[in-house]
Amino acid sequence: MNEQDTDNRFEFLKGDKVLWMVILVISIFSIFPVYSASSNLEYIVNNGTTTGHVIKHMFFVVLGLGIMRVVGMVKYEYIGKLSSILLGLMIVLLVITMFTGQTIDGASASRWLKIPGTPISFQPSSFAFLMLIIYLCRYLTKKITRERLPIENIMYIFGPILLVFVLVAKDNGSTALMILMVSVVVLIIGQLHWKYIAGFISSSLIAIVLFLLVALNTNLIGGNRVHTWMSRIETFTSSKAKAADVDDESIKAKNYQVMMAKAAIVHGGVTGMGPGKSALKQMLPQSASDFIFAVIVEEYGVIGATFLISMYLIMMIRIVMIASKMPAFFGSLLVLSLGVMIFIQLSVNIAVAVNLIPVTGQPLPLISYGGTSMLVTYLQLGIILNISSRIQIYDEEGMGKKQSIAEINDIA
Repeated sequence: MNEQDTDNRFEFLKGDKVLWMVILVISIFSIFPVYSASSNLEYIVNNGTTTGHVIKHMFFVVLGLGIMRVVGMVKYEYIGKLSSILLGLMIVLLVITMFTGQTIDGASASRWLKIPGTPISFQPSSFAFLMLIIYLCRYLTKKITRERLPIENIMYIFGPILLVFVLVAKDNGSTALMILMVSVVVLIIGQLHWKYIAGFISSSLIAIVLFLLVALNTNLIGGNRVHTWMSRIETFTSSKAKAADVDDESIKAKNYQVMMAKAAIVHGGVTGMGPGKSALKQMLPQSASDFIFAVIVEEYGVIGATFLISMYLIMMIRIVMIASKMPAFFGSLLVLSLGVMIFIQLSVNIAVAVNLIPVTGQPLPLISYGGTSMLVTYLQLGIILNISSRIQIYDEEGMGKKQSIAEINDIA
């Protein structure tokens, strides 16, 4: 009787219960650093109030958890079948954003698209990234029965990847590079022949070099941020080469964000200054989003950072376990691909905060303040939980039956 009551109690948390618990813990924890760091938006950026920002963040947390649950009620196969239509819609929105995109919260890139008649803005690039990965997973599964012709790979695999990359790259270089990286990983996991993958990587590198040369030396690509990217890379390499030259004022000025982030991390020490007691959050640009990890370390110390990273590690382990137990090829590929997206994003955010890579604009999953990124992450996790709820045990050893090619194609 007690066991039955426990099962009913957790019925709402459909899917992997451990992953659900990790998501809930991170989501609840995110409220505290966002509340603390958003004071920067009120007093320095002069945008809203701290209370208003934390209420907005909590709204997106609740909305995201609701989206996760709703996604769990829809067959993930249907999501795969709709991905090509949704990807097409996102491409249209990316084109519109290129001409009518807006900036918010002091950002320098026009990445946001405002919904007409409302004050709501969102980043189409985040949704386009997600739809592209789902589309690739389905296409690779659907065409697993035979060797694809080169023209098919160009039109239906490489074409969509490069199209989304080009549309995103103008205003969001880091996300564009992540799109290429994750796409290549998906192609490898999806068992595309190595010669096509090698050819795609080579072509992409050539395309990137040509894009940079044209953007740096001509005015054909108006409003691009290539000069900003090059400046960040130059600043990063200069700071590493001249780390001992503390009197180099030019390096200090250009590397201000990273210097403040490193100072906050050092100030936090082992135990941290305590919740809400960050001394450097007011001097750290984007403290509630891109550099929130530094605020977390300052307030909660190495202990708090280790706890958070452990939560992410458990999340990644559960995702790999779900993928390994899922007998459906499409489901397994999709889980791994979405897990790679989340892993790369959190790795980039933390790497920037500790000055391992140049500054980018990637948020910390489920933590950073911002609606679009949070909702996309919750949507990713909702799909993963959906797939985890579909895992079936066929025998005492817990081994699932092997799928036939017909079953794979029917699912995809």
